[in-house]
Amino acid sequence: MLRTSMDLEDTLHEITLPFFVLHGEADIVTDPEISKALFEKASTRDKTIKLYPGMWHGLTSGEPDANVDLVFADIVNWLDARTGDSASLTVTPVHDFTSNVQKVVDGVSNGQGKSKRPQASLLCGLNGGGRRLVHGSSM
Repeated sequence: MLRTSMDLEDTLHEITLPFFVLHGEADIVTDPEISKALFEKASTRDKTIKLYPGMWHGLTSGEPDANVDLVFADIVNWLDARTGDSASLTVTPVHDFTSNVQKVVDGVSNGQGKSKRPQASLLCGLNGGGRRLVHGSSM
């Protein structure tokens, strides 16, 4: 993994294709500053960085459905803007999710030793809890 990261860093100046960086600001697996640095080092003119306050490492799988919908909407809109297809649809989240994003204090703890991050269901919807088995985005 380290070798791949170093190779990527060494070749970022060669990237000329559109470049989209997405990163959760509360990510404790990979420092968001690394993504910011990679974004700055890429030499392409068409580059975008999107940082999501309060979101973690798994933007499309480890977040609540509302956050995943927001990320997929951003991805689809970014791709549509670059296809030149005038018939493409604008994808927007069903709700304004920014008011529901909780800021993480002190990394992952609320000061009482408990994570603010909701516990995931290991059954992925098989327990009848109303969770979707297939994500409903256009991706």
